[in-house]
Order: sequence, then structure tokens, then C-alpha cells
Amino acid sequence: MSRTEVKLRSNDPCWCGSGRKYKRCHRGSEGRVLPGRVGPLRSVPESIPRPDYVGSGEPLRRDEPMVKSASVIEAVRRAGKIAAEVLAVTGAAVAPGVTTDELDAIAHAAYLERGAYPSTLGYHGYPKSICTSVNEVICHGIPDDRPLAEGDIVNVDVTAYIDGVHGDCSAMFFAGEVDEESRRLVEVTRACRDLGIAAVAPGRPISDIGRAIEDHAHAAGYGVVRAFIGHGIGESFHTAPSIPHYYTPEARTVMEPGMIFTIEPMITVGSWREKMWDNGWTAVTSDGRRSAQFEHTLLVTDAGAEVLTPEP
Repeated sequence: MSRTEVKLRSNDPCWCGSGRKYKRCHRGSEGRVLPGRVGPLRSVPESIPRPDYVGSGEPLRRDEPMVKSASVIEAVRRAGKIAAEVLAVTGAAVAPGVTTDELDAIAHAAYLERGAYPSTLGYHGYPKSICTSVNEVICHGIPDDRPLAEGDIVNVDVTAYIDGVHGDCSAMFFAGEVDEESRRLVEVTRACRDLGIAAVAPGRPISDIGRAIEDHAHAAGYGVVRAFIGHGIGESFHTAPSIPHYYTPEARTVMEPGMIFTIEPMITVGSWREKMWDNGWTAVTSDGRRSAQFEHTLLVTDAGAEVLTPEP
């Protein structure tokens, strides 16, 4: 029996089957995104090279320089292009009634068609090939059997591993017609990412990026999530430097040509603080209001920045 078929009292067993009382479990969560059933791991042919963490879940520690070699830059350029293609294919399938696990299956097939490994699959035990973060989910939503509903907004986060490097990007998509507040949130979030990229310049501190993002978000009346930030990327999925999306004078690292990192602001309608689901991955806004995110991997150049995950 679903929670919509009968009105539960506070001390009734919760509809979710946890065995806890309704008041101690899902009371007050109606209308919010709830965890669904996560399907089995998807297989990858042995012919596709894997990152070092596949199997153990733990990436090997490596001393990877922040300024990349020409060969690594070229490899990330290819990985980024593939990630952007997978993102576009997956995003085109977003629609009411489609489950996020079905989106994962589409993305998984798109990776394999391009000879790439889904970087998230097996990373610290993550069970899927993409992240799908719906409505108030800030990031790291695990694809499951929940169908998207009319009016949902969803972030699809894609990372491709090929030729020994990773390329990472994400974007927002609409399930059917969404309300004006959600459209504005998504537009402002995209602008925040683009303004962060525009702030990239050799010789300038990384704090310039967070300042540009935070100024625009706050001017629109929105919050900026602080718990999750951008990161260096290359042979490692996550490496130095760290890229806060809010201004902090502690982000003193000076940008240099050859650095590769992500800019991926998470912007909220209400509180920027997060709560974590029991799965250890999924973060949601503390007040249940919506969040949005856009992400590119970029290269610092002599003139500014080159986006390595261009939208097809």
C-alpha cells in the first residue's frame, strides 16, 4: 500500500517498510525526493581499460602535478569531449515517467560505445555510471527506480575515463514543464558557472572564481553550497587544486597555464546547508528547497580558459 492510499497516524509503521514509526521516519517528507531501489551493477567489457580503483574502490595515491603535460592535456581534451557527448545523449532522454536508473542505462551504453569507462562506477564503492540529482538533491544522487515526475529538474553528472585520464561535466534538464522559480534557478546557476570560468586567468588566485560565482548568486537571492567544491582532474578523478564556489581568501593557489580543474557551482533557492542520506553519498538541501548545478572541466591557458567538455 502506498502512502497516498491511506492517511497514516504518527505512531503507525512508516509506509517505506523501515519498521520505524511514521513520525520518526518519513513524516514531513511528502513531496520530496525519496530513495528508491538501486539496481545491480552494470558490466563493462574487459577490453575497456579501467581506472586503478576498480575492484578495491580506493584510488592509488599519486603525486600528480597541478600543471599537466601536453600529452595529459590532449588526453583530457578527448575524455572531456566524450563526457560531453554522453551527457547530451542522456539528457535528451529526460522526461516524465523515465526512471533515473533508465538514464543510467542510456549513459552506460553511450560510454561503452565510445570506448570509455564510467569513472563513477566503483569509485569508493559508488554503484552507478552517472549521478542523477533531482529537485532538492544537491549532488551525488544515485540512479534508482524512481520515475521522474512532471515539473522535476534533474542534474546529470557524467565523468568518462579513457586513455588514462578523466573528463567531468554536468548539466540541468527539465522533466516536462517546470515552474518559473525552477527555470530562474537553473538560468542563474548556468550563469554562475560561466562567470566562474570567465574569472579564470593565469597569475590570479583561485579565490577569484568563488567571488564571481558568489556575487552573482547572492545578487539573485540564492545560496551557494559550501560542502562540495570543484577539483583538479587528470590522471586522478579528484586531485589538487580545490575550487571553492564561494569567496574565501584561503583559496590562494595562483592559476597557471596547464592547470586542469572543474568549476561546478551548486546553487540553492533557500538554505545552502546540506543533509546526507543514509546511503553515504546523496546530499539534499536542509530545507527541502531546490538546488541546481552545472559543471565543466577546463584548462587554464595563457589567455584565460579553454572548456574541455564543450556542449555538442
